[in-house]
Amino acid sequence: MSEFTIEELGDGHFALSGEMTFDTAEKILKASEGPFEEHTQLEIDLSEVTMSDSAGLALLLEWVTWANHSVREIRFTGMPEKILAIAKTTEVEGLLTRGERWAGFIEAPEEELP
Repeated sequence: MSEFTIEELGDGHFALSGEMTFDTAEKILKASEGPFEEHTQLEIDLSEVTMSDSAGLALLLEWVTWANHSVREIRFTGMPEKILAIAKTTEVEGLLTRGERWAGFIEAPEEELP
């Protein structure tokens, strides 16, 4: 059976431990919704993740997308090497840091007057 734990450490700091895989990614996402919603700045420590795969990467990218759309900042520490390797191979490594500061605001281009 696949296991994971999300521990709230205070002030928007969380620690994820256990497996971050196809078996757990959706469960982790659902378990994080309530606790994450309470904070505008989040830091998730992944150093205790024992197993990860591409679904783990998809989970992190989902959190980044959520953070950008809901005007929040999210940062990951202790990134598992396997997640970094998959992110580099699929050329999405830069997306993992997009949530570190809100990048969701896009200024409208100035209209040129005739």
